[in-house]
Amino acid sequence: MKAKTLIWCGVLCATASLWMSCELPAAHSMTPADKEPAAAPVEKPSPPPPLPAGASTLDRLPDVAETAVKSVVNIASEKRVQQRAVAQTPFSNDPFFRHFFGGRNLRTPPPRERLERSLGSGVIVNKDGVVLTNNHVVEHADKIKVGLSDGREFEANLLGTDDKTDLAVLQIKDPPKDIVPLRLGNSDTLRLGEAVIAVGNPFGVGQTVTLGIVSAKGRADVGIVDYEDFIQTDAAINPGNSGGALVNLDGELVGINTAILSRSGGYQGIGFAIPANMARTIMDDLLDDGRVNRGYLGVMIQDLTPELAEALELKDDKGVLISGVPDEGPAARAGLVPGDVVLSVDQSPTEKASELRNKVAAIAPGTTVPLEVWREGQALTLEVKLGELDARTGEDHIEPPTAALGLGLGSLNEAARKKFGIDEAVRTGVVILEVESEGRFDKAGLVAGDVILQIGRRPVRSVEQAEALIKQSQGQKLLMRIARDNRGLFVVIPPS
Repeated sequence: MKAKTLIWCGVLCATASLWMSCELPAAHSMTPADKEPAAAPVEKPSPPPPLPAGASTLDRLPDVAETAVKSVVNIASEKRVQQRAVAQTPFSNDPFFRHFFGGRNLRTPPPRERLERSLGSGVIVNKDGVVLTNNHVVEHADKIKVGLSDGREFEANLLGTDDKTDLAVLQIKDPPKDIVPLRLGNSDTLRLGEAVIAVGNPFGVGQTVTLGIVSAKGRADVGIVDYEDFIQTDAAINPGNSGGALVNLDGELVGINTAILSRSGGYQGIGFAIPANMARTIMDDLLDDGRVNRGYLGVMIQDLTPELAEALELKDDKGVLISGVPDEGPAARAGLVPGDVVLSVDQSPTEKASELRNKVAAIAPGTTVPLEVWREGQALTLEVKLGELDARTGEDHIEPPTAALGLGLGSLNEAARKKFGIDEAVRTGVVILEVESEGRFDKAGLVAGDVILQIGRRPVRSVEQAEALIKQSQGQKLLMRIARDNRGLFVVIPPS
């Protein structure tokens, strides 16, 4: 059985090959177009016209589709790639001579350039010709062309990109006055089962409309990009649809089609779109500042499991567990500590680590937000002034829950630090030197080099103390906080 695969849906050419390439003689590389000034704001959506008496919402579908295709464009991008040439001789293609000479003394021609072309889709969102699309459709492009539904083509400038959400913003050069922008809707109001249409350029065949429903909301941990909050739909999406529109039956843009989950490489009923609300925030930042400004909390976080919730004496496993709080960060200054469970951010509930991360990132740096926290049996509200996420220094990091464990302890001395690469920031604890195979700690996922910081909720300061606390836990589940790769992590050790 073929493994299921996540596939970008924006890079197929009409020939059905992923990239259409041709060699070019060596030449000076093209340079991207100069950045244009920020465009006018996106127009606010207006309510759709009322339906005639007795009509259903689906009766609006033809009008919505005919309007939406005018706002969805085809995007063709080109980039030049240096290709190392292979040494050539009269016998270069003869395996015997190539083996005999070992590739030595072969005449090597100069490097050649290869021109790569890709096709995708995009959505016009205002009268100034601003286009939303996926970053992977135009990434590293030297030249971008936008094709309207009526066949007219225009060059476009790249205004900004954000690879962490796979979004890009373009602007059509000298846009015609008759272009039709698509209104941005409120993706938060989408409901499961709501009818939507996907509009794009699948397989390079031209503008195509498909109908489906919203299959799921808030899809994260899919592994496509850093910040995920996808709308899942069964509207047919295929390679070439990337950057195209997901439209509700009010004629509003509610998502940017991005990827498909498929064993075959084509449509199998699972497509993902970036919500319009996320796209709007990213686009506004790129138009205003040329980059995305993300809030920074300064914590290490993980999802709660039933086992962790029980060990922490929580009522349920709703919330996000803080497993580490680096010194001098916003969270540390606000008084957050490892073991706190974040229940909400700015009165918006958070049940998963990815959800907390997205919510914090979407808030402007410098904003003070209330965090509802559960700590040792009581709810607290802490005010946190968010910093600004700097990709060079790190970010709020999600640690996955540990699935299994194992044990032999030593002091946290210089020899142990050097052997396992333990940072000086980890000041106390005991280091795990070895793990018994198939034992309770091995089953919990502990490995040599982990540093035990806490057992239960008690800080560990010596090997003797750790051994005593472990012996007391025989036949019981045991909560531990460890440092791994210089990051804090809570784990639950099964009974012996």
